Amino acid sequence: MEIRILCFAATVSLCCASFGQDARPTGDAVIRAPYSGSEIVITTTSRLAGAIDSLKWAGQEFIDSHDHGRQLQSASNFDAGSKMIGETFNPTEAGSRFDGAGPASSSRLLHIVADGNTLQTTSQMAFWLRPGEKSAGHPAKNTTELSNHLLTKRVTIGYRDMPNVLQYDVTFSLPVNERHRYAQFEAVTGYMPEKFSSFYAFDPSSGNVERLSDGPGEQSKPVILATESGLHAMGIYSRQQPSPGFAQAGYGRWRFERPRVVKWNCVFRLRDSDGVEPGDYSYRCLVVVGKLNAVVTTMVKLHAENE
Repeated sequence: MEIRILCFAATVSLCCASFGQDARPTGDAVIRAPYSGSEIVITTTSRLAGAIDSLKWAGQEFIDSHDHGRQLQSASNFDAGSKMIGETFNPTEAGSRFDGAGPASSSRLLHIVADGNTLQTTSQMAFWLRPGEKSAGHPAKNTTELSNHLLTKRVTIGYRDMPNVLQYDVTFSLPVNERHRYAQFEAVTGYMPEKFSSFYAFDPSSGNVERLSDGPGEQSKPVILATESGLHAMGIYSRQQPSPGFAQAGYGRWRFERPRVVKWNCVFRLRDSDGVEPGDYSYRCLVVVGKLNAVVTTMVKLHAENE
């Protein structure tokens, strides 16, 4: 078993003697665990500041990692005290739009531990837009490239007696010097190759799946994206859904024709007219991998444990 513990000396005191006071951790790590005659293998990279660049099982790549947005990763959006406009105040784990498909991330990895089937990272997230950039004609509200928002994720391949479930725990740390009335946490999103062309909604009440339109956008039922053959699929489930006041949202899906990529996500929201409190906001998502029928069976089991 390979154990890697790396840290950013200014923030975490682990291993500083080995790396020197100015050393920063590499984001390159691999974790793995067996499942159904193969292995689930997860890879993180320095290019993405420790965000998940690849997830493979049974000879199939599940992640379409291209720029610094299309990964298995986390992000957040805030109103910054004015009208909420997506991407205009948008800390993002893997980096910024400006990073493109380049070799480096504007986000800063502070800490990484990879041990067998488990991974832990802490990063200081870059804003998706740099100051002066626009998204859909709307200017960035942030005045710096690097945010003061921290993200800690802990990923374990295997959950209880279900080896095809990734326990994906994330904590968003909001700084004390910002004022927001609305917070949107994309606890985890997965950008997948276009061959995962079949969209399904899992109905917890019946245990069945039904075809889901392209949307785009969110609805209330857990989402599964699968290849047409059903030999490879990925689903998302969280016991913390839905967010109070947002009962008809939480699980999203998109098909992007031009870049030839599909996406799912699991989103939580907070709205407080008196201001969203600074501090830590934690969410657990369960990402399910395997053949379509196995993913459905596993999600039935996950929901039964929640009752």
